[in-house]
Amino acid sequence: MTAEWFPIEAGHIMMFARSIGDFNPVYYESTSAGGGVIAPPTFVQASAQYDPEYRLRPRPGVAWFGSGRTPTGREPSEGGESEGGTGLHAEQHYEYHRPVRSGEVLGVTTRPGKTWEKEGRRGGLLKFHENIVEFRGEDGELVVVARSVGVRTGRTVKD
Repeated sequence: MTAEWFPIEAGHIMMFARSIGDFNPVYYESTSAGGGVIAPPTFVQASAQYDPEYRLRPRPGVAWFGSGRTPTGREPSEGGESEGGTGLHAEQHYEYHRPVRSGEVLGVTTRPGKTWEKEGRRGGLLKFHENIVEFRGEDGELVVVARSVGVRTGRTVKD
């Protein structure tokens, strides 16, 4: 992710909560303790929309590979996919140091985490890699750490 700042807006929180079907009032109304609307636990993933290069975000005038079963206007090799294997999102972890609230702006930094390999059940090498994203308040306070794990297969698996 290349977004450097993530503004937390009450309307954005509300739309995110609606999209996941969570109608808890803390996602829609200001709370007396701490002020602002509290964001749902996975809300920080929406920061990807502030990254101009986010590969899953449609952009005007650019063919979108999409996230469906088949490409929509672009060959996989144009999207940086490696030949022969496939990649997928394997895990997502969040470590919250305090709630995320509307009205604040979080700084975003990304760094690589661990990498490892193991043999798959159907043969073939599985390559795992972590991506760690830290969200900090304007005062530098660590607010959330998001850790994702991706896996790439050594070859395409056929049914």
